[in-house]
Amino acid sequence: MGNVRQLREAQPENEKITINLGYVDLGRIDLLVQEGFYANRSDFIRTAIRKQLDAQGEAVSNSIQRHTLELGLRDYTRADLEALRDTGNVLHVKVVGLARIAADVSPELARAVIGSITVLGGLQATSEVRKALADRIR
Repeated sequence: MGNVRQLREAQPENEKITINLGYVDLGRIDLLVQEGFYANRSDFIRTAIRKQLDAQGEAVSNSIQRHTLELGLRDYTRADLEALRDTGNVLHVKVVGLARIAADVSPELARAVIGSITVLGGLQATSEVRKALADRIR
C-alpha cells in the first residue's frame, strides 16, 4: 500500500467554443474535408485559427509585454497565496492562457490575497472561489 499515489484530477487541455458560420462557408469547409485537406471541420478551424495567430504573432507579443501578462499555464497554490497574505501583498492575476487556482484554496484566502483577475483564455477554480472573486474577475 505504500506505493499507492493519488493521481491528480484530469484537467481539460482544450476549451470548447461555439461559432456561427454561413451555409456557403460551411459548405466550402465540408468540401475541403471531403477532398482530404483536413480530417474534419474542427481540424480546419483549428488550423485557420493557428495561421491567423501566427500572422498576428508580433502584435500579440507586443500586447503581452505592454500589459505585463503571463503567457501559458499559471498555477496558484495555497502555499503561494498564503505566502503573499503573510507578507501583506496583493496579487493581480494577468494571464494569457490558463490560470488555475488550487482546489484547496479557500474563498476567504482568495479574497484576502487576489485583488484582480484578468485571464484571456481560461480560469479554473472551485465554484466557491469563483463566487468569492466574482467582483474581481475581468
